Amino acid sequence: MDERVFKYKAGDPIPDWDWQHRLPIDKPVSGECKDTATVFRINSTFMDITDQPYMDRQWVGGGVIFCCLGIIGAIYHGYSVIKNPNNHLDTYLITTLLLVLVGISAFGYLAFKYGRDEFFALRRRPIRFNRREKKIYAIRRRRFFATTGQGDITWEMEWNEKSIFCIHRGYAEGRPVYHIRHYEVDNENKVIRSVAIGRKWEENENLQGLLSQWNYWCWYMNYGPGELPKPPLFFSENESMRESFLFCLYGFGMQASIAYRISMMPFILIMTGYRLFALWTCRNPVWPQEVEDVSVIDPNDPYDEPQMHTPIGWGETVLAKQRGDYPEDPKMEIMDWRGERDPAVNALLWAQDIPPTY
Repeated sequence: MDERVFKYKAGDPIPDWDWQHRLPIDKPVSGECKDTATVFRINSTFMDITDQPYMDRQWVGGGVIFCCLGIIGAIYHGYSVIKNPNNHLDTYLITTLLLVLVGISAFGYLAFKYGRDEFFALRRRPIRFNRREKKIYAIRRRRFFATTGQGDITWEMEWNEKSIFCIHRGYAEGRPVYHIRHYEVDNENKVIRSVAIGRKWEENENLQGLLSQWNYWCWYMNYGPGELPKPPLFFSENESMRESFLFCLYGFGMQASIAYRISMMPFILIMTGYRLFALWTCRNPVWPQEVEDVSVIDPNDPYDEPQMHTPIGWGETVLAKQRGDYPEDPKMEIMDWRGERDPAVNALLWAQDIPPTY
């Protein structure tokens, strides 16, 4: 579920469940450390990762297109009713026109709320972990009339013990959906703004991936990239038609059978069209100059990835794994972990209203 559906309300306190599931930056939260497909690039200075809606862009784009078609249909229906010579100004006509106006308003609201970040906006909204500055920078929205060096609208978050990172829980179709969220609060601990980082996880068991992901980011910020396992893939910063298709294909199941994929191919192609249409109307993000100034990469950095030999994107990475040129499910064990050793059992403990304390 898109982070914009699980909204926070500025001026309200942080939800109790989120407070109970606050994530520490100075100690692990599970016994394994790995990325779960969030990384664009990584080096000794910074790591660029995805925002939460990135992998589901085709669904949001399709919803926005549906809303636009709904507006057109409502206008056409209203026009037909008005032009019908048999209709007179009576209760039926007034009720019909009111329903048309309600439909146009509702579809218009949804199209604007979600469409402004998907169409004529940015192809991606990267979130940058800068370990030298001990800060996180998140591009949030396109700036249409930027001055030189201003870049796109970017939020800045401190990486220290006072910063508030939590697991946020919502529900979609009765199923729990989780993401990692940062809250910025005022002096009274009332929420000013919030952002979801990385990706989402569905069902309680998949909190295992969330906790491993948090360990990955914390290890990078605290110790650097030296001992970190590789990401399962690097996302392309210039997404091709092939990559868009694979996003939608794998969205219907990473381990789905060939027969199932063939049966779902019409829907997959439609979703691919939605994603491509959204991307084609957008441009690449532009970092503010002050962020670029603190994100200089050493030309001899041995951890600067992806390099020429590193596969980028779904297609190249899958082929590299089949050849044995790229690791399958790379991860690292946290040696000094003192909690529940089984990551799945640990995840279920965290899914409770009061998580474990180690």
